[in-house]
Amino acid sequence: MRLFAIDTDNNITAFPAAEQIPEGQEHFASEKELAKLATNWPSDRLIQVWNGFAGVTPFDELKPVKKFTDRKSAVARIWKAIQRLDAAPAPQAANVAPKTKGSRKGAKAEDGAPTAATGAKAAREGSKKAKVLELIRQPGGATLKEIMVATDWQAHSVRGFISGALTKKMGLKIESVKREDGERAYLLAQ
Repeated sequence: MRLFAIDTDNNITAFPAAEQIPEGQEHFASEKELAKLATNWPSDRLIQVWNGFAGVTPFDELKPVKKFTDRKSAVARIWKAIQRLDAAPAPQAANVAPKTKGSRKGAKAEDGAPTAATGAKAAREGSKKAKVLELIRQPGGATLKEIMVATDWQAHSVRGFISGALTKKMGLKIESVKREDGERAYLLAQ
């Protein structure tokens, strides 16, 4: 029996066994249990959960929403969508549907490295996260200024995004290196 857990950042994770669910996370094993949990949530949380994985692999065809007709249909759509998540063998967690901001905590591959997320490393096409990831993946990475221009963010926002969303939440290893031209660049470590 597959179990699902949702944390305070709206990450939904599939688990093969209940004892693997981290403390402090709400868990459910059926649409009915999800509906029961959702009765205590603000309706905005259902929208955030849905939009957190809509449009990203393996949820490519799902579209973000501004609202749901009602709580029951929101729960039904979320339940149907998360059936695509597979629980990894013990003790690792598997695919997470990230929060809108790109959160992806907890999942590890067999070698202990963070796994490719359903939305964490495959950002929604055209999003600022996707732009930043594209820039830092190129040979030589991208300078702070290049990222600022691509995202229309201020320097502190870029640094915070790299530190928080990419490094801490997504588990990516981002290197800051000084180029031959003296400029500092951020690049995704291989």
